[in-house]
Amino acid sequence: QIQPVESGGGLVQTGGSLRLSCAVAGPTFSYYAIGWFRQALGKEREFVASVNWNGDTTYYADSVKGRFTVSRDNAKNTVYLQMNDMKPEDTAVYYCAARRGTARPEREFDIWGHGTQVTVSS
Repeated sequence: QIQPVESGGGLVQTGGSLRLSCAVAGPTFSYYAIGWFRQALGKEREFVASVNWNGDTTYYADSVKGRFTVSRDNAKNTVYLQMNDMKPEDTAVYYCAARRGTARPEREFDIWGHGTQVTVSS
């Protein structure tokens, strides 16, 4: 069983950048699509971005298109979320999650990390 572990969260000013990492232990990492989700205080968890097993297919929420980029390095068992031009409404706990097969966001991701806090100050 693989286990995703997020890192890279922190405090950033409006307009700044952060890069989150999702390290996935296990020999079968390349079989999995990886998704990024976030949950702001008092709100439901929402999809942010996802990437398929080899990185050639990605999906993004409308709210982050053009600002966030998801990528993966299968040699390092790691998926990245580069976040640029950040806004206060990006403040949330960010989670990565894995599933075998498609990276399409409407399909359920079933193996979750514990999250990393991202705070964007205005």
